[in-house]
Amino acid sequence: MLANLSGGDHSSTKTKALLSTELDCCVIPLRNNLKLVQTTDFFYANVDDPYTMGWITCCNVLSDLYAMGAVDCDNLLLLLGVPTDMTQNERAIVNNLIMQGFQDCAKKAGTSVRGGQTVYNPWMLIGGVATSVLSDSEFVMPNQAAVDSVLVLTKPLGTQLAVNAYNWMQDENATWTDKLFPITSPEKIRSMYQAATFSMARLNRNAARLMHKHGAQACTDVTGFGLLGHARNLVGIQSSAVAFELHTLPCLEGVHNLSLALADRHHLDTGLTPETSGGLLIVLPAESAEAYITDLHEADGTPAWIVGRVLPSSGVRTARLSDQLSIVEVPHDCMVLK
Repeated sequence: MLANLSGGDHSSTKTKALLSTELDCCVIPLRNNLKLVQTTDFFYANVDDPYTMGWITCCNVLSDLYAMGAVDCDNLLLLLGVPTDMTQNERAIVNNLIMQGFQDCAKKAGTSVRGGQTVYNPWMLIGGVATSVLSDSEFVMPNQAAVDSVLVLTKPLGTQLAVNAYNWMQDENATWTDKLFPITSPEKIRSMYQAATFSMARLNRNAARLMHKHGAQACTDVTGFGLLGHARNLVGIQSSAVAFELHTLPCLEGVHNLSLALADRHHLDTGLTPETSGGLLIVLPAESAEAYITDLHEADGTPAWIVGRVLPSSGVRTARLSDQLSIVEVPHDCMVLK
């Protein structure tokens, strides 16, 4: 999430620039008061179906644009690292399915893939580059959080832990046999994995579109740093002296119980467990939050939650968990794609 963000008056005699390494995209001034908004992202494969993995990758790449309120992507590139130990036949099958999933997701997002790069690599790596050219009104500068606003999360937490648990079960390794099997069942793990897959495969595009309607003040997507980690990054670049307090952690049903059994490795109560293709964490005026949640449910058929609040700060801009932290168990059938 390296960003070079520029905003303000971009005349030839005066330029105001906000530089940060905690934002989701670069924003570069172009001619005619347009901005180039761009992101690059890649990660390891984490589901066992190549087509679905390609689709999730596209969602994950586009999510950084959506976190800026950029609804339309003008150009999309695919980056693919092909494992060197695959046979030629395996490469032909897996690569084609990944690329097809990526391209089909791009089409659903209203864009298309116009190039990219494929290389050999010891491990499967998948990613892309997403670019939009926008006017100032078409994206949301993520630094305008105001005191008494609230934080809304658009997807539940626990995707990566659900995927890991499924993989441990498939491999029958010690984590599964010794720690998880005694407290759950294969059926529950499969249901959790399917719900996580549906969640990761849902585009944040409608969530981004509704940011404009409901006056979003700031936003980031929730991925590798976890909810609290990304909240800390976001609060750190706010124009006003504010703090974020997170009071609610919505988690896929059953994942919190698994995290308690794996407290030395995955502890959801910390707010720092990584996510893949997670939701948007959006700062909204308190009076707009419920309407935003209602509109998003109508658009996507899935829930969102008020998970925190914006407080005044006399010192360092920071994010913290509330002493009265609440865990919300999100039923798996809420994640079915509309």
